[in-house]
Amino acid sequence: MNEPTGQSVGAAYFITNEQTGNFIVSADIESDGTLNLRQAIATGGLGLHGNNGGVTDGPDGLFSQGAVKVSAAANMLATVNPGSNTLSIFSIDPSDPINLNRIGDPVGSGGEFPMSLAFNKLGDTLCALNGGQVNGVSCFKVDQTKGLINLSGTNRALNLNQTTPATGPAGTASHIIFSEDNTQLIASVKGVPPTPGFLAVWDVATDGSLSPVFKTITPSQGGLLPFSMTVIEGKNALLATDAGVGFDIFDLSTSGGNASSVVPIDGQSATCWSSFSNQTGNFYLTDIGTSMVTEVNVDDNLKGSIVKQYAQGSNSGTIDNDIASVGGKDFMYILAANATAIDVLSLNAPGQAQNIQTVDIAGPAKASGLIVGDCSGASVQGMTTFIKK
Repeated sequence: MNEPTGQSVGAAYFITNEQTGNFIVSADIESDGTLNLRQAIATGGLGLHGNNGGVTDGPDGLFSQGAVKVSAAANMLATVNPGSNTLSIFSIDPSDPINLNRIGDPVGSGGEFPMSLAFNKLGDTLCALNGGQVNGVSCFKVDQTKGLINLSGTNRALNLNQTTPATGPAGTASHIIFSEDNTQLIASVKGVPPTPGFLAVWDVATDGSLSPVFKTITPSQGGLLPFSMTVIEGKNALLATDAGVGFDIFDLSTSGGNASSVVPIDGQSATCWSSFSNQTGNFYLTDIGTSMVTEVNVDDNLKGSIVKQYAQGSNSGTIDNDIASVGGKDFMYILAANATAIDVLSLNAPGQAQNIQTVDIAGPAKASGLIVGDCSGASVQGMTTFIKK
């Protein structure tokens, strides 16, 4: 890994998800938005790849978004360890975000094959989505000195007919988030065509416990594989990528809570991951099959439209991503799993994103003795960022 430049304004993180040992890889975010790979730290758990057509390989081993997440409010980072059915949590040094300190030992995830995580707004609760044979959600109190503590009344089943590791991508769980007001916990589940997938919604009580059963919300006709979910701020609504068509918009404010629309992306292959830019006011979706970033606008009436598309490296396998604000400008960090690289885009204005850097992961990892996958570069997962206050 590289030496510090002294110009860091934050950090970006992803995991190696290797079965021999899971590591968090950290990169400095420089003042111009570019990355400088710095170090890897063991999570204390193991990685694992899902079965894709009978093969435990492929650029998206977890079929998910959010395998590693940051809470800026609590200065904490959490990661899944799908191979050991555990979660690990670290404190982040706010003055040097590369400096991570694991708090306590990894804890059981409450199920099998944990794949996605969500912090609440305060960062004092962490919820995990398990996608294996024992699937569902489970939540934990975040203690700054003890780590993760099981939160009673939160272990809830999805009752999917799944295996450990999960078999997919179709029919697998994908992503977990809190609603904007933190009163609901939402998990996305991909369908098995022609049967559409759904969102599972639990109400969150004041003590943090979840409603005993979830409410099911299905996409409008044409929706198939809801994958990632990104909150549409101020609207009590979600944009969900849909690997079968493009993206779905769910309006949760209606009395039934299930009004939705489906927006196709012509030529898409598997649009699966999404983030929102406060600076441009638009959403940015990544397609693992076409290696395309699609910029999307959602208007005040929750009508979605495509603004522009940006081609990344051919067959680079663009998966999880995150957007961070540096010096009043937003930057998008995309994990390109097939290329074992990170693509960095400067989101200059609506419709004006620009690639400014491609960061090689494989070379520095090899030089440091870190395993990040075989020649297919298919192990790395997740992407999350932390910006100094």
